[in-house]
Amino acid sequence: MVELINGITQSFLLLLLAPLVSGVVKVTKARLQNRRGPGVFQVYFDLFKLLRKDSVISPTVSWIFFAAPMIYLGTVLAAAALIPVLVSAAGEKYGIGDLFVLLYLLAAGRFFLALASLDAGSSFGGMGGSREMFIAMLVEPVIILTLLTVALRASGSGLALMAATAAGTPFSLPYVFAAIAFLMVLLAETGRIPVDNPDTHLELTMIHEGMVLEYSGRHLGLIFWASSVKQTVMILLFVLFFLPWPVTAAPMNLVAIGVKTLGVAVLLGCVETSTNKMRLFRVPGFMAVGGLLSLLALVAQ
Repeated sequence: MVELINGITQSFLLLLLAPLVSGVVKVTKARLQNRRGPGVFQVYFDLFKLLRKDSVISPTVSWIFFAAPMIYLGTVLAAAALIPVLVSAAGEKYGIGDLFVLLYLLAAGRFFLALASLDAGSSFGGMGGSREMFIAMLVEPVIILTLLTVALRASGSGLALMAATAAGTPFSLPYVFAAIAFLMVLLAETGRIPVDNPDTHLELTMIHEGMVLEYSGRHLGLIFWASSVKQTVMILLFVLFFLPWPVTAAPMNLVAIGVKTLGVAVLLGCVETSTNKMRLFRVPGFMAVGGLLSLLALVAQ
């Protein structure tokens, strides 16, 4: 019962704090590009503006189009509840989260969003949905291989057990390989440069933006909010499994996790500023490098 309350509380906190992480990424990019850019809280204002607006709906859509944003947000919040952040050190091995449940929840949200992109009959939406599933086909095997490097060391797929094992594992070369592979997965899964550009609306380059091109108003706000939460979940996985040191008492550990999360957000902004978006058909090679690194990490440990 305590774990259920912790999971609900954690989902609510991530729902509130996820736009702040997105704001840190935007501010970092603006500063590195010598621009004034938006404030760190601008994402909150954008979400509030979208949630107040009515949606323009195509007359050809079905219930899938209306349900997809809520399903997407619901699956992401359920995944956020599984992250072992509020679980105490004494109850680590009794955590409710499981690695494969987390991955299935993220995949379900992506599936319904891609399905909704086809529902409106828009050519751009269909293009964005097909590109998203193409990238998902490349990303999902790599993320499973990468997280298996931690799961095999923990002898289980429980997220809390994996986090506790990662905290007690010394720094090594396999850890470096797995961390780099997961960082590449993080860029692809959250739709960031060099795989995707979250700020573009060019029809030849947009992927995630193409999927949601038919959405507006509060539906679009829910999708953007869910994307921010998903990005924060992926960053937390990276922090817990590949940047777990040092582990201290519970209150200070939460502070350390928050600082490292913001640090990874700054790193994402630096990566986006220093690289260019690659062509779509170069993404398989990019993810193949991540898969090779994760396989090396599995073999070397």
